[in-house]
Amino acid sequence: MEHPVRGESSTSNSTDASKWKYDVFLSFAGDDTRLKFTSQLDEAFKRSGIKTFLDDVDLERGRDISQNLFQAIEDSLCAVVVLSENYANSKWCLNELQKILESRKTLQRQVFPIFYDVDPADVRKQTKSFGNALVEHEKKFGKNTTKMQNWRDALFEISNLSGWDTRGK
Repeated sequence: MEHPVRGESSTSNSTDASKWKYDVFLSFAGDDTRLKFTSQLDEAFKRSGIKTFLDDVDLERGRDISQNLFQAIEDSLCAVVVLSENYANSKWCLNELQKILESRKTLQRQVFPIFYDVDPADVRKQTKSFGNALVEHEKKFGKNTTKMQNWRDALFEISNLSGWDTRGK
């Protein structure tokens, strides 16, 4: 069977998927989901023939991590963002999210959020763990910096995309 995600379909489309190195970039907070949900999701993708970028496996050794991650985002057809309780604690996750959403706008990438045991409204309104994480980041970077505003905007934007809520609501 042809795999249109990888561009093997005989019909041409505007996304010319044959140029993608990965089908899916997985963005997640490692401590929350790596050994549970994300590893199972990655295995399910692999069983279906979908090539994923998973940071601990696919990072090129000896290269700058952030540039490596950003290149992988650009080299992926789409991104799945697993938003968990500690996602916003990680500046790496927030920077990834910002780049993923930038790629959505500039490169027409698809983005699929999964709200893993968190309320999408808490992401949108930046309350509970998301609000607490941003307060901690503000102590380091300043409350009214461009970086903080970009992270706030990214969390708001991702929460307004149609996705999945693992809480079953």
